[in-house]
Amino acid sequence: MYSYYFDPTYLLIIAGLIISLIAQGRVQNVTREYAQVPARCGLTGAEVARRMLDSGGLQDVAIEYINGDLTDHYDPSSRTLRLSATVAGSCSITALGVAAHETGHALQHRDAYAPLVLRTAAVPTVNIGSHLSWPLVLLGLIFSWQPLVTAGIVLFAFVVLFSLITLPVEFNASSRALAVLEGDGYLDADETAGARRVLNAAAMTYVASALSAILQLVRLIAISGNGRRRR
Repeated sequence: MYSYYFDPTYLLIIAGLIISLIAQGRVQNVTREYAQVPARCGLTGAEVARRMLDSGGLQDVAIEYINGDLTDHYDPSSRTLRLSATVAGSCSITALGVAAHETGHALQHRDAYAPLVLRTAAVPTVNIGSHLSWPLVLLGLIFSWQPLVTAGIVLFAFVVLFSLITLPVEFNASSRALAVLEGDGYLDADETAGARRVLNAAAMTYVASALSAILQLVRLIAISGNGRRRR
């Protein structure tokens, strides 16, 4: 007869998955809602982004169009703002909010905003950690070699740190975006409230990602502790 062992650390994975699904569902619903509401200024996301860049002294930052939905991002290595077609060519509140948010990252880059500088510098280490952490832990457990497990946990800790550093970067970009959208008259007070809902929902996906990463780290530490006790 086979015996079944339930690993309680799987509950951490389930909790992280639920948190992420809730955040993703929320951002999809809110962005879809305000994608149907045109801003009274009549400008598209690309036009607002270009004006924000130019007024911020970033005339050399190019705007490129990319495929996908909510794939918009600022690339500091090439100083390029990439906007999806649904954002670049739309005059909806969602489009203006997203475009202004990504432009906020370009303004952070201009100002050498410390959390952005730190996050950019951490990318190579985080890429290594995200790919090697679990294999190192598993190999360490298989061969009962604790230093390998510890190395994997340390690498994944950098992934967690990266997700935590990302939070002030994203919240600050949204604050910059909302200040410009309302302050420069692109959106009125009611429209700004809608854009704030869109950006807050998007920010919650980063919060969910950070919480999921923390839960994964806790699970790794728990698995490591269980492995030591079995030996």
